[in-house]
Amino acid sequence: MKRFLLLSVFVFFVCITSIFGQAKYVFFFIGDGMGVDLVNITDAYLSELNGKRGSASLLMTQFPVASMVTTYAANSDVTDSAAAGTALATGVKTNNGFVGVDPDENPLETIAEKAKKAGKKVGIVSTVPINHATPASFYSHRKGRNMYYEIAEDLITSTFDYYAGSGFLNRNKRSDNTDAPDIYPLIEQAGYAIIKGYDDYKANAGKFKKVLLLQKNWEISVDIPYAIDRTDDNLTLKQMTEAGIDMLTRDNKKGFFFMLEGGRIDWSAHGNDAMTTIREIIDMDEAIRVAFEFYKKHPKETLIVISADHDTGGITAGRSNLRIGCLQYQKQSQDVLTRLITGLRTEKQGKASWEDIKNLLTETMGFWKEVSLNKEQEQMLVDTYNEIAAKNTNPKDRNFNAESASISAKAKQIMNEVSYLGWSTGGHSAGYVPVYAIGVGQELFTHKMDNTEIPKKIAKAAKY
Repeated sequence: MKRFLLLSVFVFFVCITSIFGQAKYVFFFIGDGMGVDLVNITDAYLSELNGKRGSASLLMTQFPVASMVTTYAANSDVTDSAAAGTALATGVKTNNGFVGVDPDENPLETIAEKAKKAGKKVGIVSTVPINHATPASFYSHRKGRNMYYEIAEDLITSTFDYYAGSGFLNRNKRSDNTDAPDIYPLIEQAGYAIIKGYDDYKANAGKFKKVLLLQKNWEISVDIPYAIDRTDDNLTLKQMTEAGIDMLTRDNKKGFFFMLEGGRIDWSAHGNDAMTTIREIIDMDEAIRVAFEFYKKHPKETLIVISADHDTGGITAGRSNLRIGCLQYQKQSQDVLTRLITGLRTEKQGKASWEDIKNLLTETMGFWKEVSLNKEQEQMLVDTYNEIAAKNTNPKDRNFNAESASISAKAKQIMNEVSYLGWSTGGHSAGYVPVYAIGVGQELFTHKMDNTEIPKKIAKAAKY
């Protein structure tokens, strides 16, 4: 009788699994700083370019399940990426600045660690340094998000299969400012092959079981450029997604958990740079499309979840109308525009004329050509230029970059005005973030929820 009952329970479990399925393959996309309003404005921008107001353009916004998420931290209504990343990774609220630990600094098991214990392969990628707060929340357990070296040490002991991103902050310096061994050789000693760029990956990754995929010039810079500034040599989130699927499915019948962060959405939103932020969201959507193509091949085994750690910037849109299409004429981020102005002024030994600056702004922002400025806006730029030009100190004693930044900041401000976009802060806000889902377990994400619910629901769908 007992044996019959056990057999009945087993048959019942098999039937339930066949009816509701199990998420063998899990993609968890996180847009850092990607609040609901930023997604809405990106859709509005693409709709205007399409010539049809209100048309759905981002793939993520067309997923069958969409809702909203609260993001507060344990000690603040406005979270940071560490506390929010920890909530998304562990299902537990913690204090701002804490990574993978609770408010009492006790380590928390992450959903990535649960997946690894369940026999899955695990991948963690980001467009920012891999020891930054959000990716770190999935593999590290530290009381300070700025403990970059120590966080990188946790990566080594994580035993995850695939990492990708722009490199590591503080590669040879501990958080107490003492010297430490270069982290890269330690990562290689732990069995990770360091791959430089996507072409190098395609040529060599098949030889290795564990991979760290980095930007091609990671020795020089730990930053992957913004999508708006990108060249063909730069690593992209789409490429990291493609490489990750290849790595995580190779010789693997048990499935995977794959966290992918669009990290620079937050950085450009901190600067209230609308077009750069929109391009970052579109860039993440292109990576989501790669995951969606995988889902179409494995619809009964795949779950894709997309959310964000918090909103950044508190953007608002419109007066009586929007002119958001004007943003298409911005060709560089504010950061690169600053460098271009600095380069021009350095070339001219600090004596670049207003016409020189004006021509550069026309080329990079579309001003006076595709984007009309009113008298007040043009005067704002002229006054900023004149203030800098009036300085009589030796060019060698001047901070050209800081001076140029004042011009690029005004240009960005004017572009926001022309497009009828407003920002309430240069920091984070308490605004809702979205959650989108498609695939096995999508029905778990149909209501307003807190960020701590997301990893629990993923674990339920994947049966970790």
